[in-house]
Amino acid sequence: MPDARPRSRRERPAKPALTREGIVSTAVRLVRAEGLQRVTMRRLAKELDTGPASLYVYVASTDELHAAVLDELLGDVDLSPATRDGDWRQRLEAVLVSYMGVLSEHPGLARTAVVVRPSGPNYLNLLQALLRLLHEGGVPDDRAAWGVDPLLLVATAVTAEHSAHGAASRPGADAEWNALTDALRGASPADHPHLAGRAGQLLSGTPEQRRGWFFRMLLDGMARTPLPEDPQPADARRTRS
Repeated sequence: MPDARPRSRRERPAKPALTREGIVSTAVRLVRAEGLQRVTMRRLAKELDTGPASLYVYVASTDELHAAVLDELLGDVDLSPATRDGDWRQRLEAVLVSYMGVLSEHPGLARTAVVVRPSGPNYLNLLQALLRLLHEGGVPDDRAAWGVDPLLLVATAVTAEHSAHGAASRPGADAEWNALTDALRGASPADHPHLAGRAGQLLSGTPEQRRGWFFRMLLDGMARTPLPEDPQPADARRTRS
């Protein structure tokens, strides 16, 4: 007969010690398997066989956890175009498209990337690749330093929009799109003279065509638009509304 006597806690295998690296690694595994929205402190604590309070010793908040997860996943971005030959604009777009691809693989990640601020090595590598390409293209360093922000913001927002509006991710997305199309096509010349008759222009282009135009527009404007004469120091960004 099996031994039914209670076992001492000392006889059980010891749990691995909690570390920030181990917590983030487990979170990344859960994201790949279940999606970012399922990765809460409670869910992660259960996976690690501990209490949520224990995790806060290593990760201050869910946002900080998601920022660390985002940085880990950014390791999948293909940065090799930055060191290849060829047109620098096309290579920069290739890096951004790879970035968008990584975000789109994980539901909710793009929307999170709009608000969290990763600071790990993979995010720094992404910035390095973009700045290298902008420097190669002759964009002044100070404008490039500001320019990477809108480039990544547009790439992130476009991915988030497609993730939120895609038919596969949200029931009713097709009906919403049809309603918008009907509204634009039915705009009254009396009420909306600049809108009426332009539905075809407003809705034209494939996602790839529009994405490419967005990036070219930003790059052209970046090269031609000087920074303010007296930019505020970096700490001033922390007080922005």
